[in-house]
Amino acid sequence: MGNVYDLGELRRLVDDLGAVPPQDRAEILSGLTAGAEGCDCPDCGTETLTFPPVALAGETDLAAAVPSVPLVRDARRLAEWTGTREVTQERLLPVEEARAAVAALGLPVSAERLAAARSASELPVLHLLWVVAVNTGLLRITGTAASPGPLSHAEPSSPREAMEFWDGVVMDVLDRADEGLTGSRVVDDHLAEMLATMYSVSAGIAETTLAKGIMQSHEVACEAPAEEMLRLSAELPGELAEALDLLAYCGLIEGVAAGRPRLTPLGLWAVRQDLLREGHDAPTVDEVAVFADLSARDLVTAILTGAAAPSAVSVWLERRAPAAAARELIEVGRAGTPGQRATVSTIMEELGPEAEEPVRQALGEPAMWRYAASWLHVRDLPAPALSAGDSTWVAVDTLASLLFTVEGPEELTGFDLFTPQDELARLVEEMPSVDHPDKIAVLEMLAANHADRSIAKAARKAAMRARSGAIG
Repeated sequence: MGNVYDLGELRRLVDDLGAVPPQDRAEILSGLTAGAEGCDCPDCGTETLTFPPVALAGETDLAAAVPSVPLVRDARRLAEWTGTREVTQERLLPVEEARAAVAALGLPVSAERLAAARSASELPVLHLLWVVAVNTGLLRITGTAASPGPLSHAEPSSPREAMEFWDGVVMDVLDRADEGLTGSRVVDDHLAEMLATMYSVSAGIAETTLAKGIMQSHEVACEAPAEEMLRLSAELPGELAEALDLLAYCGLIEGVAAGRPRLTPLGLWAVRQDLLREGHDAPTVDEVAVFADLSARDLVTAILTGAAAPSAVSVWLERRAPAAAARELIEVGRAGTPGQRATVSTIMEELGPEAEEPVRQALGEPAMWRYAASWLHVRDLPAPALSAGDSTWVAVDTLASLLFTVEGPEELTGFDLFTPQDELARLVEEMPSVDHPDKIAVLEMLAANHADRSIAKAARKAAMRARSGAIG
C-alpha cells in the first residue's frame, strides 16, 4: 500500500483506545498476530500479520458494483471528455484544459484552488482520476497526445476481468499515499494501518477512535515532539474527515455519515488483495472453515507442514470450549516432538483463564509442565516457580522445534529467537548441563548453520562436552 505496518501499534490499537465494543476488541486481539515484535524503521515492515477470517461477497456481485463507484464513473467520464488531446511533457492535461475538465465534470474543487493551480497535478481529485484513467487503459498516452485507450469503450468480459480492473484502480489510489492522496500527511503516512484495522473490525470503527489510533501510532513510530502532537490533536479530526470522504468517493469505505466508517464489500476485497500481496495471512471464512473440525493433532500437523495458516487457529478454537481445547492440545504436546510442543504452546496463548484446570493438570507432565507453569504465570494464576535451568530447558526445546520445520535447519540463517548474540552465547554454554533429550542435536544444528562463527565454534565445543557427559 506504500505504507509501513507499525506491527506493535496495529496489534494494540483497539484494546488501548477502549472506544470499540468489547466483542470487536476481542475479535481483533485474537485475530491479529505478528510473527515478531514490530520495528519502527521504514525498512522493517516485513513481518507477517495474521488477520481474522472475512466473508467476501460473491465475485459476480462485486463485479457488478465496480461501475457504480464514483471514482470509476468519473474516471470514465474524464476519459470520454478528453478524447484525443495534446498533453504536456509531464503527460498531463495543460492547466487551462484541466480547469475546463474540472468544470465539465463538476469535480469538488474550490474556486481558489482552481485559480491558483499552475499545473494539473495541483488539482488532486482531477490528478487522481487522470492517473486511474491512464493506468487502467481508459486513456492511452503516446508522445504528447492522449487518446482513447483499450478499455475506453469495452466492458469487462467477465467478473474476473472486472475485479482485475478494480484491483488496478485501488493500487493506483493507495500508491498515491506516498505523494499525497488525502491532503493529510499524517493520514497518508498511517493509511495502511488504518485500513488494516478497519479490515479487522467488520462493524466499523468510530472516527474518534481512528483519530486516536493514528495519533498514538504517529507519536511512537515518528517520535513526534509534544508541540507537534498538540497541533495534530487540533488538526487531525478535520483532516481525517476529509480523508474518509475521499476514501468513500474511491469506493473503499462507507458509513462515514453515521460516524462509524467501515470497508465496503469492494473495499474489503481490495484491502485483502493488498494484504496478500504483502505476504500477510488474510483468509476468508470459507478457507479456514475446513480446519474447524480437525483434531488437535491434525491441526498441529497442518500448521507444522504449512497446510494451515495461523488464521486456522481462531476458527478451531471457536468450535471448542477453552478447557476442552486445552485438554486436546496438552495431550498432543505431552508425547509430541519439540515442534509439536512449540505449536501447541503458541495456540494455547490464545486461551484465557477458563482453561486453567487442564493447564494446571499438565503441571504433572514432564514435557509440558514448564509451558503450563509459564502459561499460568502470564495470567497471574498460582503456579510453581521456574528456575534458570527450567528457562534454559524451554529455550532448548524452542530451538529444537527448528529441527521439525518444513524448511529444515539448513535453511535457517537468522536464529533470531535469541537476541542479542551474547544471550545465545550464554545459552550455548548452559545447554550441556540441561536434561533435554535434543540438546546435542540443537548444538550441532547451531554449529553447522549459525552465521556467527564464534557462536558456531562455541556450539561445537558445547556439543562435545554434552556428548562426554552422556557417555560418562
